[in-house]
Amino acid sequence: MERSRSLVGMEVPIPGSDSVKWIEVTVPSSTPATSSSPSSSSPPLAPLTEDTAACVIIGDPPTYLIWRIHKSQPCALDLVELCAFKEFPSTGIRILFPDALCPFGFICKDENICASGNLYLLYALTVSGVAYLFKLRNICTYESCSIFPSNDLIEFNLQTYPHYGEITAVAATSGSLVIGRNDGSVSLFRLGMFDQSAPDFVHELRDDTGIGRLWGFITRGKMVSPVQDLVISEVVGRKLVFVLHFDGMLQVWDLLSHSKVFSCTMPATPLLEATFLRLWVGEAKYNTNIIPLVILCRQALEVDKEMISIYHLHFSVGDRVIFFFDSSMQNIPSEEGKFIDVKLTSDKIWMLKQDGLISHNLFHANTNLEEGHCYALQETFVADQLFQSSEHCLDDLLWISHSLFSSMKEQIVSFVSSIFLRRLLHPGVYHNSVLHATLQDFNKHWSNPEFQSLTVDGLKKEILSLIEHEGVPESPSTIFYCWKNFCARYFHYWCKNSAPCGLLMDSSTGAVGLIRKDSLSLFRCLEDIELLIYGSFDELGASMNSGFDLYADDLEREILFEVLRCISSISLQLGKTASALFYESLIRAQIISSEEIVPRLLKILENGCSSSVAAHPISDLGADGAWEKELGDHKTLRKFSVDMLLSLHALCNKAKSWSRVLNAIESYLKFLVPRKMTQGVHSEVLFNINTSILAQATSQVAKVMFESALDILLLLSYLVNISGQVLNGEIALTFFYVKLLEGLSEIIRIYMLHDDISRIQLELIPMIQEIVTEWLIIHFFGTTPTESPALEDFSSQLSSLQIGSNNDRKSWNKRLGKCDFTLALMLLVNIQSPSGDLSQLSLRSLPSSHSFISSVQDFTSWIIWGSTGEESSAFFSHSTELASILLRHGQYDAVEYLLTIVDAHSSKEKLSGSIQSSDGGWCKLHHLLGCCLLAQAQGGLNGIHKEKKICEAVRCFFRASCGEGASQALQSLSSEAGLPHLGLNGHASSAAWKLHYYQWAMQKFEQYNISEGACQFALAALEQVDEVLDPQNDSCGEDTLNELATSFKGRLWANVFKFTLDLNHFYDAYCAIISNPDEESKTICLRRFIIVLYERGAIKILCDGQLPFIGLTEKVERELAWKAERSDIAAKPNPYKLLYAFEMHRHNWRKAASYMYHYSARLRTESVLRDHPHLSLALQERLNGLSAAINALYLVHPARAWINPILGGNPLHNEHYPSKKAKKMEEEQSSGNDAQLQKLQTYDVEKLENEFVLTTAEYLLSLANVKWTYTGMEILPSDLVDLLVETNLYDMAFTIVLKFWKGSGLKRELERIFIAMSMKCCPNRVGSSLTWTRGLLLTSSKDGTSIQSSIDPDPSTQQSKGVNRWEKLEIYLEKYKVFNARLPVIVAETLLRTDPQIELPLWLVHMFKANQKENSWGMTGQESNSATLFQLYVDHGRYTEATTLLLEYIESFASMRPADIIHRKKPSAVWFPYTTIERLWCQLEQMISLGNMVNQCEKLKKLLHEALLRHLNLLKVDSDDALSSSSVQ
Repeated sequence: MERSRSLVGMEVPIPGSDSVKWIEVTVPSSTPATSSSPSSSSPPLAPLTEDTAACVIIGDPPTYLIWRIHKSQPCALDLVELCAFKEFPSTGIRILFPDALCPFGFICKDENICASGNLYLLYALTVSGVAYLFKLRNICTYESCSIFPSNDLIEFNLQTYPHYGEITAVAATSGSLVIGRNDGSVSLFRLGMFDQSAPDFVHELRDDTGIGRLWGFITRGKMVSPVQDLVISEVVGRKLVFVLHFDGMLQVWDLLSHSKVFSCTMPATPLLEATFLRLWVGEAKYNTNIIPLVILCRQALEVDKEMISIYHLHFSVGDRVIFFFDSSMQNIPSEEGKFIDVKLTSDKIWMLKQDGLISHNLFHANTNLEEGHCYALQETFVADQLFQSSEHCLDDLLWISHSLFSSMKEQIVSFVSSIFLRRLLHPGVYHNSVLHATLQDFNKHWSNPEFQSLTVDGLKKEILSLIEHEGVPESPSTIFYCWKNFCARYFHYWCKNSAPCGLLMDSSTGAVGLIRKDSLSLFRCLEDIELLIYGSFDELGASMNSGFDLYADDLEREILFEVLRCISSISLQLGKTASALFYESLIRAQIISSEEIVPRLLKILENGCSSSVAAHPISDLGADGAWEKELGDHKTLRKFSVDMLLSLHALCNKAKSWSRVLNAIESYLKFLVPRKMTQGVHSEVLFNINTSILAQATSQVAKVMFESALDILLLLSYLVNISGQVLNGEIALTFFYVKLLEGLSEIIRIYMLHDDISRIQLELIPMIQEIVTEWLIIHFFGTTPTESPALEDFSSQLSSLQIGSNNDRKSWNKRLGKCDFTLALMLLVNIQSPSGDLSQLSLRSLPSSHSFISSVQDFTSWIIWGSTGEESSAFFSHSTELASILLRHGQYDAVEYLLTIVDAHSSKEKLSGSIQSSDGGWCKLHHLLGCCLLAQAQGGLNGIHKEKKICEAVRCFFRASCGEGASQALQSLSSEAGLPHLGLNGHASSAAWKLHYYQWAMQKFEQYNISEGACQFALAALEQVDEVLDPQNDSCGEDTLNELATSFKGRLWANVFKFTLDLNHFYDAYCAIISNPDEESKTICLRRFIIVLYERGAIKILCDGQLPFIGLTEKVERELAWKAERSDIAAKPNPYKLLYAFEMHRHNWRKAASYMYHYSARLRTESVLRDHPHLSLALQERLNGLSAAINALYLVHPARAWINPILGGNPLHNEHYPSKKAKKMEEEQSSGNDAQLQKLQTYDVEKLENEFVLTTAEYLLSLANVKWTYTGMEILPSDLVDLLVETNLYDMAFTIVLKFWKGSGLKRELERIFIAMSMKCCPNRVGSSLTWTRGLLLTSSKDGTSIQSSIDPDPSTQQSKGVNRWEKLEIYLEKYKVFNARLPVIVAETLLRTDPQIELPLWLVHMFKANQKENSWGMTGQESNSATLFQLYVDHGRYTEATTLLLEYIESFASMRPADIIHRKKPSAVWFPYTTIERLWCQLEQMISLGNMVNQCEKLKKLLHEALLRHLNLLKVDSDDALSSSSVQ
């Protein structure tokens, strides 16, 4: 912008105007499209597409229709319809044409509104010469991707009309389309008024009549130059068309009479060889009879050199309108750049350029007007925000950041990234399509709906991930330059996609707006203080408001201007990065405090960046570049130091004392304080375009005020730092040299009195800090987007239903979490507005540029002072009301920041005494802060962050309850702030208030499932109970507490128990149980305690002795037993095992055994009833239970080693009667029977061992898939042993036989077993192959009185030594023949009987032979001896084996050793089964007589005969010897 023009205003973007969703409607066409590209063979018939836009205002209240044509989309026309009293529309219509469009469009109201609902008429023209007239309905009635209704469309191809040249200009009015051509002709088409075939449809505007027309036609080309522009304007009720020709001729035609009413040639402009380009016609001023005309000229030699010339066309009204031209004119040159658009109002001309909006007075006395007012465009602001205003701006940020964070380098990246993110998403900087295009450059691709659905948090995550991916997170310099690259691309796209296209003017209100390619904005005037800050100090005065009279004295005004110059020098030295870093330190105080930033900035002002910082980014700048930058910075610092010292010295000399300078600064500071406006009657503020603009304008003002206050803070701090310092070193020499040049030789230093320094430190700096904080909060509200509601929050889901809410609330609720919906907007729509300044927000038209000032002041006054504007000793007393509004809408982060910064500032000023005043403001603050922190902890935080929030929330609630006046203050808050009305009167004691408040806090934490905090408040409430229930305390009132202390404490202790149990603090939970004075509550808690311990697998703590069961042992046992009876038998951990451990730990052996036996009994019963699918596992559990019961009873004295098997009730009740009532009835009915059974039936160790053995048998059978069930009866089923033998479970079979049979019964059962085993060993039996034995060998002593009580269920350990059946038979026979000596006989007899051809195994024969008695000869022996075997052979026809066996013994007898001969000769020393021998002899003779095996039998008979003869002879000799021996004696 030109230096000669002062800045008086700036652009205010309308939030949401960049996020319009377009409804695309295609235009059907019967005319073939003609390409407008340069390569096209057919040239265009009309002007080519350019970026253009305009606004038409229709109706009252006004509707603003904005249309745009983009060069990048030449075939589309965008149309948006908006109203100031509504929110900015989210949708618009995009009309797609078959050919490119001319930069022309016209919209007007459809005066012939019919039943079809047509509202507007739209004229458009394509470059191929096709004109369109659209009859538009309400935009919401169109559907995307549809065809425009042909009934609402009129199409006319201008090529069908004879023409003389290319179309160069177009204009339209309702029912008429006027075109100008390059041959100078002007044609009028009654498009939309007459049918195209009607004779009055087309008129050519020309001034010749009759025969002169022929001559005019012949000489037309020489008489008129090409038409440059057309403007239709209404004067005295007649439609006139103003035609500007290329040669400067101006003609005015009457559209009704088709006649020319005026013609002249425009005077020459100061530009040499200028070309007339555009024409604008102002409104006719009937009081002066002047019509202002504005013509744009461009110098032919220099394309960018343009000039605006203002002319006055006078008119007189009589029978006809007569025009005459005033030769005087005003010229407004354009020093740089082109004019984009020009608008005329009643007294001003508005000229839009790339670098600003310029306004001039239309009727100025000075014809060579050069002065004007300028409005800054958003490009300047965006460039400053993104550090794009200068080449080294981002480099300065890097260097200063390194200096500030010299001791914590790891924080630089996150701190600076936060700065960039905050500024990128800043309202007015953030642009939906711009960010989308920038991210696409980095390969981040989304569709438009997907991208628009991203919230602020989602955008931050995507941008941060991109930056971290592009750079190295550990290297701050690489992250810096990644941000630099990203911001440069973003700014490029911002300037490209948001280029200015046209102006919006509302003459009824004075509103001035800017139409950009993809957004919309208004202009506002600067406040007086902004004029002072932005303007030239020497040129102020006339522009100041009467209310902004700083000083009556010119000297004081000069002092202030000198101070502002010093401030400007400091700001220029530090650049735009200082305010960014300081602002971020206030927002993110956890990284670095703002109190640390200021001293470090002062250090940079005095000494520059440290050398270590200069060396850090050397790799990026290069060695030479870094050296040159360091030298340049050093030179700049030296110059700054000298200039500042000279300026401050001159300032002091001018003011005569520093005190007067400080007075001027203090007076200036008063105008930086947010003004307190008088509030009137309250009314509702709606969410609309006006509120959006106000919020944006407020943030702009707040930014200026904040930075101004910061600059003064830096100046005063710098002044204090250099006070009393004598210049030294290089700076001193430079300064001394400068003074010599000025003719001075004294050494000068800045010296301030101690009182002045104290005044700065104790008065001015705290005042500035308060101003900075206030504007910081206002700016924070104006720029911080709202939080999106948590999806898991039920209250937010309920509110999303919008039950009973108005449409306005529904609309902005959808915008939560979007960048264009800030906290200030939320506050505005919740404000109870005064009927004064903010009432214009409800106006039905856009506001003027001047009305912003009062609206912003009123809004900032409400934020800081509230609606009443009452003074308060506390800083920012209105913060609690703001926090309540934000808290109500889920803006927890904003509430935390607001209240934290207010609390910190108040604490810093040591105002706690005034804060904790009787009004309770301090209590409100901490209560709301606690509610906020509590909601944040619930909102998705985890780990240490959540714990920190919870601890802070607890601290805030405790602090809130202890402040003075807390009861009345907190109860005055709305219920939406979290605290319901407790019903306490003003006479309630402090203890009663705290008791109720702590209970509310407890319930609040419980509501969010935060047991840790709830437990603390439950314990705190318990501390207040005794004081509240003190009989001497009469202040409680009758209705305060109506319950007994026991039940009251019982409920609180029950809550403590619940919360500690939720936290898995089981020891604390048990302590809460034993501390509970209410027995009923204690019992309930104990039961719940046990149930939860079961559920969480922590029940073992009941059995390990950690908990002191003081008087609760029986209750714990009863509850455990109650739990065991009502639990599923397969529950884990098993309740019966826990009862067993519980009793064993207390040496209650019998109870332990009883519970384990009951567990085994339930397993037996329920396994049968349920037909258990895993019966073997259940049986194994039964064995374990029985084994544990037996082991427990072995610890008891034998006289008392018994249990009652019905302990704990009948387990069948739990299965058949699942309901508690049914089980209770059954228990009552069977109580008498159970008592009798308990007296008659007891189980000792022997019975348990018997059941253990039988259960073992059942278990082993189940493993073999053989079903047998133990019924618990005393009589043993006879089929069990048979099943075990049949299943080859011989060990188990022998165990049962030895356990349950004695005497003859034992022998009989053993014989039965061995008979079965022997039969299995016969070769002719099926299944005699090798098989594995799955039996359990339960050995027994010889007396059969002890058994092995431990079972190993693993089948692999149940195998015997061998795997062959013969080997098993040998092993078992060898083991169990001691119980029945006839077992070998039984085996041999069974084998011989079963298989006549079988050969007895040698080990069995040896078993018969080995049973011979000592000192006996022959075939004598035990029951199973050789004589028995001999008899078996004879009985079963085994004559050969019998003969062989007999011969063996006879020969053995004959071949006796000489030493034994003396013994055999004794009487009865030798015995042979002679009767059986005789039977053998007879059998052999019978066989011979029958002719069976004669030869073999004869042979055997012969051998037997010979052996017997020898044997008998030997016996005769022995007998004789025995007789002889006896006679001798």
